[in-house]
Amino acid sequence: MNGNRFFLMGSFALLIALVFLSLPTLRAQSIRFHDAPESADQMKNPFSGQPRAAEIGVQIYAVNCSACHGPQGQGSGNIPALKSATVQGTNEGQLFWFITQGNLNNGMPSWASLSEERRWQIVTYLKAGMPGIPRNSVSTDLGAVVSNAPPPKAPFTDFRYEAPGAIHKISIQDIPAPFATSSAGNGPKLVDRPQDVWPKAPAGFKVDQYASGLAHPRMIRTAPNGDYFVAESDNGDIKVFRGISGDSKPVQVEIFAAGLTRPYGITFYPPGHNPQWVYIGNTNSVVRIPYQNGDLKARGPAEHIADLPSAAAGHWTRSIEFTPDGKKMFVAVGSLSNVNDSDTSPEEKNRANILEFNPDGTGMRVYASGIRNPGAGLAINPKTGELWCSVNERDGLGDNLVPDYITHVQEGGFYGWPWWYMGEHQDPRHEGKHPELGSKVITPDVILQPHNASLQLTFYTGHQFPAEYSGDIFASEHGSWNKSVRAGYELIRVPLHQSARASGEYEDFLTGFVLDNGNVWGRPVGVAVAQDGSLLVTDDGSNSIWRISYTGK
Repeated sequence: MNGNRFFLMGSFALLIALVFLSLPTLRAQSIRFHDAPESADQMKNPFSGQPRAAEIGVQIYAVNCSACHGPQGQGSGNIPALKSATVQGTNEGQLFWFITQGNLNNGMPSWASLSEERRWQIVTYLKAGMPGIPRNSVSTDLGAVVSNAPPPKAPFTDFRYEAPGAIHKISIQDIPAPFATSSAGNGPKLVDRPQDVWPKAPAGFKVDQYASGLAHPRMIRTAPNGDYFVAESDNGDIKVFRGISGDSKPVQVEIFAAGLTRPYGITFYPPGHNPQWVYIGNTNSVVRIPYQNGDLKARGPAEHIADLPSAAAGHWTRSIEFTPDGKKMFVAVGSLSNVNDSDTSPEEKNRANILEFNPDGTGMRVYASGIRNPGAGLAINPKTGELWCSVNERDGLGDNLVPDYITHVQEGGFYGWPWWYMGEHQDPRHEGKHPELGSKVITPDVILQPHNASLQLTFYTGHQFPAEYSGDIFASEHGSWNKSVRAGYELIRVPLHQSARASGEYEDFLTGFVLDNGNVWGRPVGVAVAQDGSLLVTDDGSNSIWRISYTGK
């Protein structure tokens, strides 16, 4: 009975997640929701607008869906928010039809086995605006499931075996066949951090809580003068943190800019010690704000630079980087869907790509393509000038497919999505399509655990850590919903061995964000090198910023 309960919970969470991961942008309802037939419009919700049905719907949502989409429907990781205008503007019959039919191309099963009453109650709750569920209120203790799970087969791992200093290396030869395991629905259940729990770093390193009580902090960037700019994306603002006190706290905190559209990417232009602008990647545009070193408040309004593909659904983060000479701007845009055929899905145009612009927003072209979601992490290697990115790969093919990755990005390079992955491995959901592209798929430099949800990365340019860390990559692994025993939820180190080249291995560096029972209290998102050489890591699970400093052997 217990196993069946968790199977149903996971399956329904998977269903709801994939419904909205593959949600297309609706243009004034002129585009049918997943090509729902017109007959779906005639389906009437017998519970429409009924508060009691919504109350029952919230119970179903709390047990089965909140782990992925969040207690307030705000989204989690790459699972989009459900309180969007897209969902609210969709006909109830079309929603019901899609939940019933499913979409196997995106790995979503039909949920016809759920009673019609239950399906309509979920629809009623969604359309009621999704009144939130208090944190810690849902009893979904996964302890029994975790303790009964067999150890992962090397080189794959999960949170039970993540520990500071542990080294991992996955090669192409290790990749299993599609559907070697079932596709899990196991979103993180967020809980408050227990008083006796703290992030774990390697020996010789100390972890302090630099800031707390934030509003879902995401990307963090160090300004040339040493201030730290942090995107609170859901609030639409950018905060500035100044200094590090003797007890590892900020000396001053200010809101630099507000009223932005789900901002994420932050960078300074022109590159160097005397920037004149802060460029910000909104979810649907690039804007810039006039800036001089030391500004704690924007000295002028945001200036629109370029439109980006709309993120009413799908991957919404937009990371930005400039070439070292400042002549070109890179903007990473993730896919709308999990694995939709971009040949036949016009909504995917200019998505799953890294785009290149002139600094004024003109001259847009595709710099590299087939990268499912690079939108959370771009970085320039300061030694070589090469562009690097961290990537969230596709879901729905099993626990150990498809691995996320970190790689340098080749101009004109093709990385596989949606037809291929990791070299000449074809996604079975697109069997037979584009055979001419198989040999062109670039294998990334560092293959990570599947479903790690790799986000921001940075190159270590400080001098506080031991010399062997110089030039290495640090990357935040946010954790995903598509693995039966969760992995990620950590900060990793990719050693470059002072050669500017990765040899494929990575190291667990900051762990401990998952409790023994599988519940989650923290989710690393951003990472930056502080002015004193320590690392600052944003965490949108505990709404904190953590500081990692080196104290000696």
